[in-house]
Amino acid sequence: MNGMMLQGFSWYLPSDGQHWRRIAERAPELAARGFTAVWLPPAYKGQAGVNDVGYGVYDLWDLGEFDQRDTVRTKYGERDDYLACIKALQAEGIQVLGDIVLNHKMGGDELETVKAIEVDPSNREIDVGEETEITTWSRFTFPGRAGKLDDFIWDASCFTGCDWNEEEKRTALWRFAGKHWAEDVDHSENANFDYLMGMNVDLSDERVYGQLVKWGKWYLQTTGLDGLRLDALKHMSREFYQRWLAEMRASVDHELFVVGEYWTYSLDALRAYIGAEESLSLFDVPLHFNFFNASQNPDGLDFTHIFDGSLVTADPIRTVTFVENHDTQPDQALESTVGHWFKPAAYALILLREAGYPCVFFADLYGLPNDGIPAVAELPLLMEIREDFAFGKQNDYFDEPDIVGWTREGSEEGAGCAVVLSRQDGGAKLMNVGAAHAGESWVCVLGEENTVQIDDEGWAHFPAGNALVSVYLPEDAPEILSNIPIIVRSNRED
Repeated sequence: MNGMMLQGFSWYLPSDGQHWRRIAERAPELAARGFTAVWLPPAYKGQAGVNDVGYGVYDLWDLGEFDQRDTVRTKYGERDDYLACIKALQAEGIQVLGDIVLNHKMGGDELETVKAIEVDPSNREIDVGEETEITTWSRFTFPGRAGKLDDFIWDASCFTGCDWNEEEKRTALWRFAGKHWAEDVDHSENANFDYLMGMNVDLSDERVYGQLVKWGKWYLQTTGLDGLRLDALKHMSREFYQRWLAEMRASVDHELFVVGEYWTYSLDALRAYIGAEESLSLFDVPLHFNFFNASQNPDGLDFTHIFDGSLVTADPIRTVTFVENHDTQPDQALESTVGHWFKPAAYALILLREAGYPCVFFADLYGLPNDGIPAVAELPLLMEIREDFAFGKQNDYFDEPDIVGWTREGSEEGAGCAVVLSRQDGGAKLMNVGAAHAGESWVCVLGEENTVQIDDEGWAHFPAGNALVSVYLPEDAPEILSNIPIIVRSNRED
């Protein structure tokens, strides 16, 4: 079976509280499309209430159950809707991943006066002021929950710093007196990138650690999740997560798949975070940027370098590949939206190859006008080909800058495929599909051409015509495919 994940949300979904229900209703469809896992957005109460995407964490214990931040429900729905959504997906054989945001808290309930030192935002190791007192929203009492589920009160001692002084009505970056930034975080930006936003959680404090372990065990037991997506790893202590994940896994009776977001170009940084423990997978951010850069510079596109520096090349077992996500879409802080014209090629490169665990973006599959992202028309067909045909030995032909290809020879699970990516007019690629296919006719199900004949040794020239992406399958494939094969003539940015 070829695994395939769906990122089951995007940034600008409607704030109508119906998302959990809509995903639950789609569970049979998602299973039929071949998804083996769905990554759901953060389910707990955010500081912006019904408008919070989930990353402005206010109360981890409130899954849409208590009247807090001017709402009971979250942006996506109420607690019971969330739990029902998970069960609906699991009933279709789909694993469910919960989004975990433990780096910061926002929307404090009460002000506190705290001794702090202002630091240089571009070099957090440099103090730019003397120790002074600031007033900050660092006390979280969760009055709407009133101690139900858990009675822990967060105060300034639970955090290492903040970016707002209420008394002065001023934004800056302060480190609290007696506190230190974590050392086992990213140092390639700002000298130390422990701080990201809001009230920065002190993961080295044993009281905080104990609280997050208690919450994590409750969350997994309450929801029955199959795995986790970890947010903002470059800003968080690696030692903390090694400890925390070990305790989470010990608390459940099933395998807990974990994938983390470490946003960096650096392959070395990603491999170092995975480390010898190999306790988690990571998203292939360098590969995303290869796709983005290729789509922004079509004249300089060189297919032979498309996997340069990628995690999937170095560690295919621990890699989740993706084309787009909620952070890369238009108007976001990490905006790096892959050009729509290039997305069919990018999805072919993650869906039809053997390495990596591909993640499909909700907006690319369904199209979301609010997000400014149209659906990728070729995506359903590419997903179906992955599920039914992209099996067996892989043969690569990445030897020309403007036309490359690969084949999958097939197995008992699927009959194989041949893929050509081309920037040439009328180009073709000589490739081998395996001697087991000798004498067969293969049909072009995505692209401009018709059929090719496989010779006695499994070789054939696979024409690309003027299409960016061409996919060939054994000639009986159209009878098997439920998505009608489409012709792609004008999807090249020339």
